[in-house]
Amino acid sequence: MDGRTSTGGGHDEERTRRGRLWAWGHRAAVQHGPERHTLLLIGKSTLAATLAWFTAADLLHAQSPAFAPFSAVLIMNVTVYQSIAQSLRYVAAVVTGVAVQAALGFLAGPDPVTFVLVAAIALTIGQWRALGAQRSQVATAAFFAFSTYASATSNTERATQLGQIVLLVLIGCSLGLLVNVVLVPPLRYRSAEHGIRALAGALESLLADMGPAMRDGEFAEEHARDWRSRSNHAQALVSQARSGLRTAEESVPFNPRRLLPQHRGRTSFANYRAVLDALERAAYQLASLTRSLERWREEERDDSYRQFLRCYGTYLGSLEEIVRVLAQLDETHLRDQAAQLCELAEDMQEQRRTVTEQAESDGLPLGDPTRPYGVLVIEATRLTEEFQYTCDVLQTHVQG
Repeated sequence: MDGRTSTGGGHDEERTRRGRLWAWGHRAAVQHGPERHTLLLIGKSTLAATLAWFTAADLLHAQSPAFAPFSAVLIMNVTVYQSIAQSLRYVAAVVTGVAVQAALGFLAGPDPVTFVLVAAIALTIGQWRALGAQRSQVATAAFFAFSTYASATSNTERATQLGQIVLLVLIGCSLGLLVNVVLVPPLRYRSAEHGIRALAGALESLLADMGPAMRDGEFAEEHARDWRSRSNHAQALVSQARSGLRTAEESVPFNPRRLLPQHRGRTSFANYRAVLDALERAAYQLASLTRSLERWREEERDDSYRQFLRCYGTYLGSLEEIVRVLAQLDETHLRDQAAQLCELAEDMQEQRRTVTEQAESDGLPLGDPTRPYGVLVIEATRLTEEFQYTCDVLQTHVQG
């Protein structure tokens, strides 16, 4: 019985793995996402490595042809800009390592003392921050160069072999860049949109929970604690969104696909940056707001404060509508979205004024730092200013 149970469990695990693999392949086939990007990167790297190997081994008959495909794959990054930057650093690291070996080798010969000096100098140069992630390649190139130098039988052969290493690296980098530029270089508008949409979606979900709970006056300490945790998570998404935006900005100047008709005119990310800045500040202010709600006194949830809470919940609902539009931001529909945001901003302003008037009408202690009302009113004002500014920026852009 144990054996049959074990076998059944193994079949279940196998079916689960197959299901996950099928789902992964399905996502890669039907939508732009990390799965498709992964397959594309594998395909491009394979093609670049094959071309580099053919050039080095079959055309040049190099003694160490692996340098070419290794270099081609090493600099195959997700954006053309990053490929160019990394290839320049990589070539600089390799040339430096080979130069160190050549200088010491021809002066002292291929003996153990020379290797010690080569290793020490190459590893020291490898600490140079300007080489970035390619710093370790200085020592790697120096060690390979030393091996090649030691196996050669004459100074002419040694010089030829060392020069060939540099040539193979240049060939590999050039072919890698060529493949990355020609074969579907990724335009990262989707990266910028995805990061902003993820952040806006988190804020929208948070506001969707907070608004009704405050309108009904039915939120306990555990609800406020959960809102605070989710607001902290939203703040963590800001760095991911900024990383996606930087990647998008880096990819455009060196990407030939920007010249295609469907992409022409979509080379500015000013709108995305304005929205992201506003969402970042909104996430920070919502975190402050949730901290105030977490400290809300139990005795301040009675009927005397219910009208203020109701007004505040309605105000948060108006913010939710704006964030929902921002979560669907699309350059191709920006004009319509900007007009919609302006209409929603008017309602937001009205609801914010209602919150302030209700607080004053109820005589709430807005100046008492131990009570949450002053913070809530201040945060409402700040949030309103941020989203109004964002709406104005987008409207100005589409009108210009």
